Amino acid sequence: MSSGPDVAPDTPPRFLECGDGRTIAYHRLAGKSPGVVFLTGFRSDMTGGKALALEAFCRARGQAFLRFDYTGHGRSSGVFEDGSIGQWAADAVTALDELTEGGQVLVGSSMGGWIMLLAALARKARIRGLVGIAAAPDFTRDLLWDAFTDDQKARMERDGYVDTPNCYDDQEPYRIHRRLIDDGFDHLLLDGPIDLDVPVRLIHGMKDDDVPWRTALRLQERLVSDDVEVQLVKSGGHRLSASPDLERLTRTLDALLDGPR
Repeated sequence: MSSGPDVAPDTPPRFLECGDGRTIAYHRLAGKSPGVVFLTGFRSDMTGGKALALEAFCRARGQAFLRFDYTGHGRSSGVFEDGSIGQWAADAVTALDELTEGGQVLVGSSMGGWIMLLAALARKARIRGLVGIAAAPDFTRDLLWDAFTDDQKARMERDGYVDTPNCYDDQEPYRIHRRLIDDGFDHLLLDGPIDLDVPVRLIHGMKDDDVPWRTALRLQERLVSDDVEVQLVKSGGHRLSASPDLERLTRTLDALLDGPR
């Protein structure tokens, strides 16, 4: 679920000391409400192209904006292999509570789309809208565990982890730990209604080799909101970070921010 090494030069981040040993690295813009919060993908960080494009967009609009690294990602504390969906969702809620004020629009990329939904459910009163980019709720079950071979599942039981190919870096496979799989089962969303009644925009590439585009259709069916729009990009892959993709993203967010609230 990674967005790959799509990074750009960045300024040093600030750090939020959470009081429980976590340190969350972040960049924040002051601006008007509702603010925008970007939630990154699996093993990605806040210096990626989508995060920086959204920051530039929000700066031009005078909109408040926050991007941050989950623990075990980027400049935040912790080790990636110790993380889990629940932990990263808790990081997002902490960031919402400590680093933002008032209403917020959450933008989640890939795994960040799952984290976006979990954070929104935890802070419903604060959420004014959601934008998912190749959103991947339940991927630890649907795209990892269910796709593992019997041999991989046996190795997971025996060793506590499985190494899987990394399509962005042939030298560094993804190590999937049992704790990530087990914790993911505790945070599944697509098996029942998702009780979020806010505007939702879902953008998904139809040539996405990581997260099937039909996931967006499953998600829109589960959301209780009637204001859900799905944009399918016929030629789009998983990352959706080329210039036309970023223009589509900012155009979608622009319309959402300007809509009725």
